[in-house]
Amino acid sequence: MDLGLKGKTAIVTGASKGIGKAIAETLASEGCNIHLVSRTEADLNAVRDDVTDRFGVNVTVHALDLSQPAAVRALADAADDANILINNAGAIPGGDLAKLDDDAIKDGWQLKVFGTVGLVRYFYPRMCERGDGVIVNVIGMAGERGRPAYIAGSMGNAALMQMTRAIGAESLDHGVRVLGVNPGPTQTERFQLLARANAEKKYGDPERWLETMDNLPGGRGGLPEELASVTVFMASPQASWVSGTVIMVDGGQHSRPPA
Repeated sequence: MDLGLKGKTAIVTGASKGIGKAIAETLASEGCNIHLVSRTEADLNAVRDDVTDRFGVNVTVHALDLSQPAAVRALADAADDANILINNAGAIPGGDLAKLDDDAIKDGWQLKVFGTVGLVRYFYPRMCERGDGVIVNVIGMAGERGRPAYIAGSMGNAALMQMTRAIGAESLDHGVRVLGVNPGPTQTERFQLLARANAEKKYGDPERWLETMDNLPGGRGGLPEELASVTVFMASPQASWVSGTVIMVDGGQHSRPPA
């Protein structure tokens, strides 16, 4: 299926690895030009070189810390031509309320929550003025199914989900779509490191890390490419009647009874 993205320009934050990298590769495979954003320039350059070699699209690297408002403004100025914004940057640390004080929660939200809000604040009005654009916020399952041991992430993700729904409920009146994607456990590099550590602890063998996922749907985590395929489809004209909603991409885990 031709998704109708050839010649479009997309921003992907958190693009140096994992889900963000997979999204950037999938967009590029559809002929989309990309602004890659993360804190680590060397990793971004590696993704840029690979993507341009394979797909021949234009790729621009922005090594920025989007937890800083000045960096958000700099990206908005440098990538003003973007038709698509994929907000994917940020990981909120775990811990319950007894472990996390107010400063720890604020620090955890600075990139994931306030970085996302800041970029939406800049790009959404511009897209409305043009009468064209798509914003997809990659959020997280904890916003749908909160966990006490991940309280900062549960609250932060829920806030992003509600922002997405509220803005996306009226955005189509201006020719713009705003929606979200909630990944469940996804087999990124970080996920595999944690799974290997758990396998070492449980079985004495890190190579048995796949066995630590037997409680997940299908006995596995999602693949970054699976999440990327849904995200890119939702960003495309093929999903032109989708806005103001958050799509769960977790194999049905959010519908399962708690273990």
